[in-house]
Amino acid sequence: MTTGFDDPQACVTDAEALREHIGPVSPVVRSKVLDRLDSFCRDFIAISPFLVLATSDGAGNADASPRGDAPGFVRVLDERTLLIPDRRGNNRVDSFGNVLASPGIGLLFMVPGIAETLRVNGKARATRDAALLAPSAVQERPPLTGLLVAVEEAFFHCGKALIRSKLWDPAAQVPRSSFPTLGRIVAEQTKMVDAEEADRNLAEAYRSRLY
Repeated sequence: MTTGFDDPQACVTDAEALREHIGPVSPVVRSKVLDRLDSFCRDFIAISPFLVLATSDGAGNADASPRGDAPGFVRVLDERTLLIPDRRGNNRVDSFGNVLASPGIGLLFMVPGIAETLRVNGKARATRDAALLAPSAVQERPPLTGLLVAVEEAFFHCGKALIRSKLWDPAAQVPRSSFPTLGRIVAEQTKMVDAEEADRNLAEAYRSRLY
């Protein structure tokens, strides 16, 4: 754990002290948390092309991973179950390894142009059921694996963070040329590949949707 930056006396060490410092939760905020996916949640997921998936391993080490595809790529199987297909990538499968050790999972769904987000928490398990995964095929390639999520909490989060960050504002976009390409970064960090070759391979992977 990071130490040595803040005043030790200012460290918050228990839930009661945290609640006293922050203040109470409003009744509306408490009551908006559902134990299922209502029609608003299902409709939001149907138009969402992107989510952040948070997991942790058995030792409590956390990981957050982006997931994205065509809107509605996450399938709502029923009001308490989601299926997240796993597209081919770098084969690290960090999220799957974490779920095998600790099934708790947190999802943050986003929709371009909408400032509000949808948070879903629950328990997940890995599946390789071909019949279940078949409807999630892209370019006639069904995913090899997926995450089945049993929903325990679902609620909409206000848009303050996305509004402050101007995430969906075209005027706030950073020119791509202002930051090194992923190929160049990997080449420099690993000393194992040529930057231009890495960029070409990555561009081809993007075009073929292998990643």
